[in-house]
Amino acid sequence: MPGSILVITLIIMSMIAYSISYHRSLKIGESLGGIRQLQSIPFYYGMRAVIWCGLPSIALLLLWFIFDDYLINTLILADLPDNVRGDKTVAKNILLSKVRYLADGSLPWSTGDEIYVSVVERFKALQQLSNYMEATVILVVAALGLCWSALAITPTLKARQEVEKFYKGVLFSCAAIAILTTAGILFSVAFEALRFFQSVPIEEFLGGTQWSPQVAIRADQVGSSGSFGFIPLLTGTLLISFIAMVVAVPVGLLSAIYLSEYANAEVRGIVKPTLELLAGIPTVVYGFFAALTVAPWIREVCTVLGLEASSESALSAGLVMGIMIIPFVSSLTDDVIRAVPKSLREGSLGVGATQSETIKQVILPAALPGIVGGMLLAVSRAIGETMIVMMAAGLAANLTINPMESVTTITVQIVTLLVGDQEFDSPKTLAAFALGLALFLITLLLNVIALKVVRKYQEQYD
Repeated sequence: MPGSILVITLIIMSMIAYSISYHRSLKIGESLGGIRQLQSIPFYYGMRAVIWCGLPSIALLLLWFIFDDYLINTLILADLPDNVRGDKTVAKNILLSKVRYLADGSLPWSTGDEIYVSVVERFKALQQLSNYMEATVILVVAALGLCWSALAITPTLKARQEVEKFYKGVLFSCAAIAILTTAGILFSVAFEALRFFQSVPIEEFLGGTQWSPQVAIRADQVGSSGSFGFIPLLTGTLLISFIAMVVAVPVGLLSAIYLSEYANAEVRGIVKPTLELLAGIPTVVYGFFAALTVAPWIREVCTVLGLEASSESALSAGLVMGIMIIPFVSSLTDDVIRAVPKSLREGSLGVGATQSETIKQVILPAALPGIVGGMLLAVSRAIGETMIVMMAAGLAANLTINPMESVTTITVQIVTLLVGDQEFDSPKTLAAFALGLALFLITLLLNVIALKVVRKYQEQYD
């Protein structure tokens, strides 16, 4: 039975289980003088039946999906002759793919494939047996769950507590998945970063001022030793992010104040969606705009003023990036300001404060935690941006704070290091994980600083 049909069948059986348990609980309640005599309302008896009918069968279906191919492949490899099977994992995977393609007709038979005839037949038989056993076992488990959930209904059965305990477990599992995913990402990046630091000293990485991760293939090749100084990348990242925030924070904050406190409904209905359209523009479009329009314009202005400006500069990338993240600041700040209770506004105006004084001394302090959160999101967005920097600021790792020169960022270098056919034993490739770990720590530091700022102003406000 195909997997989609099996899933649909399980859904139908779960609906039947709900209906049977629901009406059975109603009948038991009526026989006792009303559903008030039951421990739980009929809805919870029905949901309990859905859980017992659907959950074990779906869990079994997932386990079958995970281990089915592995078991079949193991049995198929055991049937292949030793001179055909080989010892390497890659060779085994190629053979298994060939057997699978021959079995489903995706690969035509050719001369020399006679040795695969019996193996292909064995593969088809195992697949048919697996599909039959999968459908049979899962449907039997679902039917047993349906029957047991219906027969177990009694007036004293605490169905509501069981269902709510299941919901609580689901919510806890979702929270745990988020935490475990973050921990898994951190540990995987940290493990590869440690491998990098075994080849390159950590003090060279953190204190180096040259970034040139070119490792030669041959010992006599020019550039056989690379430079892995992190400081030029950090400087470029902070420089471009600072320029972007100088553009985005004032514009986003002031526009949010205007939209939430001064603009009427008609103006707000036009301006707010227009601002939010900026967030929907692909970053590659911003990159083209920065490279083809903003960068040449900056170079012409600098030429008129007698200044030197590179064709790719941090200023052009930072300006366009600032425009891109204006909606993040504006939309979040607007929502936070509008969430401030009206009683605070009315109390401030009632004691004689003007509207501007109310905004500065009451609304903004009350909304400061949310505003700081919006700023933090904007900073993280700026630090993690790649396309605009790659197209407008270049790939050169220069240690400079001159916004007219070409710089690069951590994220751009991570992409550059992982592009193409790379070996993960090379320090050049492993450097990407060291940069990822450094970027994670920078973001964590920003979160800690923002949390301390929020707590400080919350204490002053309270």
